[in-house]
Amino acid sequence: MKTAGPKGMETQHKTRSTALRLRRPPQATIDQVHISREGEYAIIEHADTAYGTTRLLLGPMLQNMSDAEVLEVFNDVIAAQDASVADPANRPVEIPRGRPQIEWLEDFQQWSVRGQVLRCHLSDDEDGNLVVYVDDKELDAEAFLSLIKPFAGWGMRLTFMDDSQVYDEPSVIIREPDKDR
Repeated sequence: MKTAGPKGMETQHKTRSTALRLRRPPQATIDQVHISREGEYAIIEHADTAYGTTRLLLGPMLQNMSDAEVLEVFNDVIAAQDASVADPANRPVEIPRGRPQIEWLEDFQQWSVRGQVLRCHLSDDEDGNLVVYVDDKELDAEAFLSLIKPFAGWGMRLTFMDDSQVYDEPSVIIREPDKDR
């Protein structure tokens, strides 16, 4: 599985015998990675198998770069990603109430999320299958998973609340659930 990153950078999540999710690679030192080359791509594999392998497109200049120079570019990309995530201007966008949160992409024959916050309602059909309502659109489980698949590699936080509160920013209580629930 590949997760798209900045232009020219992909993190490959190799299937492992365990079901653990690979973490996004951090900045590294030369002794923490193995760097190889595949055409115009630098392949950066971390010694710690908890991290995915990164294919970093550097183009023809890769031929003349040392491993240390490749690692410097890789670390610059990771630093830029970290800065972008920390930037308050890059907070998740929620589409205003009454405006469509999803749109149909004819070329791909599937729905696409317009923002990064998705308000939806859950139900089930007469056969007990999950039905997800986004705006006035009814999505089965497969269509909903296709809707969120482009976000593979991101994090997601689900907050379950009464149907009438879905438009309100939730006030979350952090504690262990009651034992009788």
